[in-house]
Amino acid sequence: MRIAGTVTEEIVRVLALAGIGVIHFTLPLAIALIGVLAIVVMSYHQVIKAYPSGGGGYVVSRQNLGETPGLVAAAALMIDYILTVAVSVAAGVQALTSVFPELYPYRIGLSLLAIAILAMGNLRGIRESGTLFAIPIYVYLVAILSFLGYGMFRLATDTLPAYTPPAEWIPATTGMLSILLILRAFSAGAVALTGVEAISNGVPAFKAPEPRNARITLTWMALLFAVIFLGMSLLTSQLHLLPDPTEKETLISTMVRVLIDQRWIHLVIQFSIAILLLIAANTAFAGFPRLSFILARDDYMPRTFARRGERLAFSTGILVLAALSGLFIIIFQSSVSALIPLYTVGVFAAFTLTQMGMVRHWRRTREKGWKLSSLINGTGAIVTGVIVIEAVSVKFIHGAWMVILLIPLLVMMMRSIRAHYARLETELLLEPGKLDMTEVRPQLVVVPVAALNKPFAEALAYARDLSSNVTCIHVAEGPEQGEEFRRRWKQLAGDTPLVVIESPYRNFLSPLLAYVDNLHEQNPGYLITVVIPEFWSRRWWEHLLHSHSALRMKRAFLSRPNIVVVDIPYHLQS
Repeated sequence: MRIAGTVTEEIVRVLALAGIGVIHFTLPLAIALIGVLAIVVMSYHQVIKAYPSGGGGYVVSRQNLGETPGLVAAAALMIDYILTVAVSVAAGVQALTSVFPELYPYRIGLSLLAIAILAMGNLRGIRESGTLFAIPIYVYLVAILSFLGYGMFRLATDTLPAYTPPAEWIPATTGMLSILLILRAFSAGAVALTGVEAISNGVPAFKAPEPRNARITLTWMALLFAVIFLGMSLLTSQLHLLPDPTEKETLISTMVRVLIDQRWIHLVIQFSIAILLLIAANTAFAGFPRLSFILARDDYMPRTFARRGERLAFSTGILVLAALSGLFIIIFQSSVSALIPLYTVGVFAAFTLTQMGMVRHWRRTREKGWKLSSLINGTGAIVTGVIVIEAVSVKFIHGAWMVILLIPLLVMMMRSIRAHYARLETELLLEPGKLDMTEVRPQLVVVPVAALNKPFAEALAYARDLSSNVTCIHVAEGPEQGEEFRRRWKQLAGDTPLVVIESPYRNFLSPLLAYVDNLHEQNPGYLITVVIPEFWSRRWWEHLLHSHSALRMKRAFLSRPNIVVVDIPYHLQS
């Protein structure tokens, strides 16, 4: 779940468009959002109960509603994870720029650096360090609850200080409040519910008994968020606080500065918020790779997403998540307000499909208490479904169109990947009785030769072991270079057949490919083997000094049917 102050700020940022006088609507909207949160949390309690092995919205939707709803839920969750990293990191950097304004021009670079550190840490396995993450969470809770307690004391004793809003907001007092604006503010605050699905996706990561501990964690997350969110919203409406139009300072920072003008308190609260937001971003580095693994296991994502690295982390998923979230940071200039409108549609689409799937699950299994569970999940589906419709309506032109476009594109991509693997399995399937090891095909061996050196000598020796029918091919720049090569050939290579092809434009690959293609057409019953000599440097930087023509040849020949490519590496000793 998002930091409460960030959610409050986004609600106020929308309401302020109608004027300073309507900030008091912040508290009613917060109460309504907490009501929605309670419904969603109760609904996800049922998800954890029914699916203790994890998987979340994708598994629930696919098993109960079918393939397409499952893929839609998966696509929505993938977008949610990407935006979780982008928004959380951007908000964390914004918390730092609130106390160090001189860092504001470097916010994009700082955000990308934070994403890189999170990615590297997850590749190294820091997700297991629960104590490391617990300390900043406790610091944040102590700091923010103490601050809110002090704020409530000032409110109860009627000693709240005066606040002067930023000059840029003053002309907005002539605006008009409309139902559309209230709905937009509600939709902006609905991002508070993101993170609920992360618990149900990662139930196996909890200590035994996993389902019970996951449900307890989800309940405590919701309760603490509700208390802090209500407190922030109440103080904001009473102080008539407005967010910084330039996004250089967060609303929480402004509130701390107004209520307690103490630098060290300001620093403690902002630093704890920044670290907590990075931890929130880190949850996506656990969720996205695991979801990608499940999709890859079902052949909806490239199989490299199912491969674990040396530290048993899903390396591909971590790197892809880092790259995509970094791209969003760059496109939207690390602006939290610009990223927020993209959030709600995908999150609540996944919520809705998950709850619909759970209703179907309970009606099918009819376990003990299924009617009550079905009612809870059905209520959750209706509420979140209404919010999806509302979010699409009021946020479409503010960025929701991008998510609406991305979801079907991702579904099409996953279907195409699945179809590719199905075609591949059909084509590669070996029928009974078709494995015949007795037939030996005649072989023609071709050895491309650029220079008469040790790598070529080893390749030629190997080629002669394969077949007596060996032909070497040299591509020369012109007649003089061709004659000179033939002369040296007679001295060093003996009676091995040599074909010299002249290519005045120094293009060695096209003539070589044309020759092999022609050889294949003239000898349809033969197996053609291309033996490629290649030297290999010991130091990584030495590879940058060479043209890698052997690699280009291998790629070109591997794309041709009925051609066998053999690479003969020569390892340099110096």
